[in-house]
Amino acid sequence: MLLENATMKEFKQHLKKTKTIIIPFGTVEEHGNHLPLNTDTLIIYEVLKRVIKKRKVFLAPPVYYGVCTSTNQHPGTISITPETLRRLIRDLVKDAYDKGLRTFFLISGHGGGLHSAAMKEAAENLVADLKGIRIAPLCPYDMIYKELSEIADTPNDSHAGEIETSLVLALAPELVKGRSKEDYPKLPKPFVVKDKAAQKKITRNCQSPLLLKIK
Repeated sequence: MLLENATMKEFKQHLKKTKTIIIPFGTVEEHGNHLPLNTDTLIIYEVLKRVIKKRKVFLAPPVYYGVCTSTNQHPGTISITPETLRRLIRDLVKDAYDKGLRTFFLISGHGGGLHSAAMKEAAENLVADLKGIRIAPLCPYDMIYKELSEIADTPNDSHAGEIETSLVLALAPELVKGRSKEDYPKLPKPFVVKDKAAQKKITRNCQSPLLLKIK
């Protein structure tokens, strides 16, 4: 059930069938010159809409903002802090818990390190504080990266590359503005740098789309 479209009565009735809710997390973040800023949100939300057709669970509206580090100086990226994300997760989950929900899947379309760490930390604190809660923070890309890598033409495909381009083409082709090869800063790991945009650039291939058929 789409939570945002349900009435109070429908919520109460559906709560008798399930106490599970999925909360999607995305970003407003640059994804090259060819993909929309909401790529992370769009992909995860549209896929989860298909999930609830097969599972009687609640699907919450997506959280559009996330923690963006390597892209936070790019045009269009609007980031929040890890602290804000932790607080937001705590507030959303605690209030949903008070309404009777007990199992929470926090599913992120964005795989940033600080973003994922903030989600996991929030989940750990909630499990410690709320009796009977079950909570799983996860990013699907972490779970199926090996499988995606095997079917992609691009070696080490990543952000705004072949896989994400293919997914948006399958879900919302009107939002893909052609194809491109993008230059991104190569950050000197493990060092943290202030001016990320000034770092040496590497070119990522956004072509050869998989043209995935998601039904």
